[in-house]
Amino acid sequence: MQGTLAIGAMPKSDLPFGSEFSPSNIDLKTVLEFAAKHGGDNKAFENAVHDAFFSEKKFPNTSEYNRRKRANNTNLGLRAYRIVDDNATLTEFGKTLHELRDKPKELHDALAKHILLNLHGTTLVQTIQDMQASGEDVNLNSLREWLDERGVHFPRGGKHASMMKLWLERAGIFSHSGWRINEARLQEVRGIGTLELEALAKLNPGQRFFLRTMLNLGTTGKTSASEVEKLATATYGFKYNEKGLAKDILYPLEKAGYITVEKTSRAKSPIVQPTEKLLKEIFEPLLQQLEKQTTEDLRPLLRKPLAEIVKELSSEDKHIKGLALETLAFKLMRFIDLDYVMTRLRGAATGGAEVDVIFESGRLVFSRWQVQCKNTGTVSLDDVAKEVGLTHFLKSNVIVIVSTGDIGSEARRYANKIMRDSNLAIVMIDRGDIEGIIGSPVHILDVLNREAKHAMKLKVLEL
Repeated sequence: MQGTLAIGAMPKSDLPFGSEFSPSNIDLKTVLEFAAKHGGDNKAFENAVHDAFFSEKKFPNTSEYNRRKRANNTNLGLRAYRIVDDNATLTEFGKTLHELRDKPKELHDALAKHILLNLHGTTLVQTIQDMQASGEDVNLNSLREWLDERGVHFPRGGKHASMMKLWLERAGIFSHSGWRINEARLQEVRGIGTLELEALAKLNPGQRFFLRTMLNLGTTGKTSASEVEKLATATYGFKYNEKGLAKDILYPLEKAGYITVEKTSRAKSPIVQPTEKLLKEIFEPLLQQLEKQTTEDLRPLLRKPLAEIVKELSSEDKHIKGLALETLAFKLMRFIDLDYVMTRLRGAATGGAEVDVIFESGRLVFSRWQVQCKNTGTVSLDDVAKEVGLTHFLKSNVIVIVSTGDIGSEARRYANKIMRDSNLAIVMIDRGDIEGIIGSPVHILDVLNREAKHAMKLKVLEL
């Protein structure tokens, strides 16, 4: 019957079905008003869409069956974009759009932000940027292949990506010709940029880096001040006065209401703990901004302790296991304040076996970190070779292999040879390292320092 076709009957796609749900075919304000009026009645909604946009007068050379099909596809597109439910009733997001229907800029910005954050839009944009940087021609066929490599699929011959692009174009993210991206509009709409909260800006650099390091650790519990200082120094390159740490850093932050300081014996470092004020004014906004860069299913995991994430790697549910693996990489790299760029392969796409996550840093010099997480017993030579092969494509400086098992001896020998013969650094983090980091997140510095010294020995210049 008309109006009963389910989205599940269409080819599987990670990008939302668009078809006639396109700004070139319909007016968003009008269809939102139709949904508000006819919600709960698919037939009435589709009749209204048909009469407004797909009537015989507008499509005289199209059969009535196909005109009705276009109206039905518009309904399906609205469902795929999560604007209406199966009964053409506005969802909570749909109601938000409906409230903005008389404000065209805000309306299209809200839809674009939803696409970027919840419908793989950010992956689409990042993939196009990668293609353009490598000189690759962007078209639906090449784009589908590049997205496939990142674990995001849409059917062969499908227009899902181009329909999504048209809505992002309405928000000014794409130009009206070609696939050129307006970076300033992208950041503005997505709401992600360099966040310098007013509260942090009022602090001196040492105090600011100390707080940011506590937040990177993601703990609400007690921590040794010396461990935080050690990680802050390594991460931001700030030289603290060890003897003046309490006077210059800890007590001013305590007076400002951001931390509590618990004195210990003279031989031991004070214990610090974040206050509700710090968590509310600084930690929560930073975390919310970080969550905007990730997919919906990953966001709740970013708030979980590392130990819980590692436990979920043993889940029998492949999807949960895959997400936990991605979150593991995310948390380890956030300890040293690297910036998340993208996920190449989602855990769900690989059955939880492995996931590639890309990070960058612009402190002092630019570096790109290619993190491969493997939830297998042993990392093999082939695993490392695959990552080395990808560095040309990803333009990475550092490969990080994170294994919940062991690093095989052949894999280590091969990594050593690559480091001797190239400018790449390959960091190996195994099960024992992860256990040490769970016990004390600052242990990641010991791991990275160990790997750095190892690389230096391999790369000694013979002058």
